[in-house]
Order: sequence, then structure tokens, then C-alpha cells
Amino acid sequence: MKKNSAVALIIAYIKIAVGAACYAAGFQLFLYDNAIASGGVSGIAMTVNYLTGLPVGMLIIAINIPIFLFAWKKYGTKFLIASLFGMVFSSLLVDLFATLSISITSEIFLASVYGGILTGFGLGLVYSAGGTTGGVDIVAKFLRSRYPFINLGTLILSLDVVVILIFAILFKKYDNSLYAIIAMFLASKVIDLVLYGASNSKLCYIIADKHDEIKTAIVNKMERGATLLKGEGAYTGREKQIILCAIKPQQIVKLRRLVNEYDEDAFVIVCDSREVFGNGFSSIADFD
Repeated sequence: MKKNSAVALIIAYIKIAVGAACYAAGFQLFLYDNAIASGGVSGIAMTVNYLTGLPVGMLIIAINIPIFLFAWKKYGTKFLIASLFGMVFSSLLVDLFATLSISITSEIFLASVYGGILTGFGLGLVYSAGGTTGGVDIVAKFLRSRYPFINLGTLILSLDVVVILIFAILFKKYDNSLYAIIAMFLASKVIDLVLYGASNSKLCYIIADKHDEIKTAIVNKMERGATLLKGEGAYTGREKQIILCAIKPQQIVKLRRLVNEYDEDAFVIVCDSREVFGNGFSSIADFD
């Protein structure tokens, strides 16, 4: 058990390191290099850097100190250490990439697209391992604990827009800031994609006369749970049993074949379900 825990911890920190590196590369090589404010603490550090010339990475660390003190009291030492590692590692890499004088593209639209995708992918990896890169990530995590119906990427995007607007007003870089919003929108979508997947599950409603046979087949052949709901036909007034079940996207074809095997006249409704918690899906305890 201890060995498994140690392996899981190592894998988590590798994910945080890779994610932090992707974030730092996206920020420094695409966004900062084209004067595209990244939002959050990075955007604040970038604004101060433009005013003072101080290194962005060091500014990120300095701004994060009071935020991490809050995080320590709120989320405990384990979360603090993982986030501290992600923040310090990404900040040092930002300053390291700045010394390399690498210019990948001067096309601002391409920079905003690829910068947004790369930073979003990096942040998604860090979050999936239970860490953050500090700043608004921690604020967003706190807000999501209060408002769990809002996706993490959406919360981060909202906070980032405020910083981007301040950057635009201070330096009169309105075009760059509009591109920054594109980058942050893409980043938020990629974060949600990494964390939740394109479509985590499918929710199926099956209305069929042979509902008992289909229900049993779903449980035994597909190894999925099913629930019977009582319904009534609006035209006939007949009482009907509606089968409700959640399945993985790749099981849709198998479900269609199974239903067709027992009842060719069955009526099946398949809906996208962003998140399903419970046996066979995400843990119901993962609500942070």
C-alpha cells in the first residue's frame, strides 16, 4: 500500500513538472513575447515587469506569497507543497526561457492560439495531479468549493479577464488584450478538456415494451447499472417503464445493438452528461 502511494505521488509530481513546463513555455514563448497579457498573477507580474523591468518569474513568486499563506490555512500542507512546487518550477522556467531569446512567431493571432492551448494544457495537467501554479488558480479553487456547479476553467477565465482589462488600460494595448482574451478562452476550454474529457459519459433513456430483458442485459452484458422510472404514454395513456442508465461514450454502439436485439421498436434517447460520479465513473469524493 505504501509502495503504491509512493508511486502515485511520484507520478503526480511528474505531471505537475510537465504541466508547469508547458505553462511556462506557452506563457514566455508565445504570450509574453507578443505582449499578450496572460491574466491572473502572471498577467499582474507581466504588468509590473513592463513598468519596472523586474524578472517576471521572481515577481510571480513574490505575489504568490500571501496567496499561499491563505491556501495553507484553507487546504493544508499537502496541497500547499504540490502547488508550491508547481508555482516555483513554472516561475523559474519562465525566467529561464526569457534568457534563451527564442522567438517562435511574431504573428499575434498564432501566438494567442498556441499560447492559450499550451498554457491550458499545462494547467490542466497540474490541476489533475492535485496542484496549482498559484495565483488565481488557488482563488478559483476556493470559489469552486463555494460554487461547484461552475467549471474550474470558467472561473479562471473570469478572473483573468479582469487582469487583462487592467493591462489594456495601462499600456493602451487594446488589440493585444483582445487577443489575450482569445488565448484565455482557449486555455479555459483546454483545462476543462484535460480535467473532464470531451464528453465524460452518456445518459440514456430507453422506452421499450421488453424493458425487463433490456435492463437485465445492460447489467449483465455491459456491466452497467440501470434504474427503472415510471412513465405514461401521452397519446395512449399506457403505463410504461423507462430505463435510465449512464454509459461511457464508447459503449453507445454496443447499447444500440443490445436494445435492437430485444426490441426493434424501442425508443432510445442519448444525452451528453458532463460528469457522472459513482461506481465505474469518477469518484463521488472528488469535488474540490
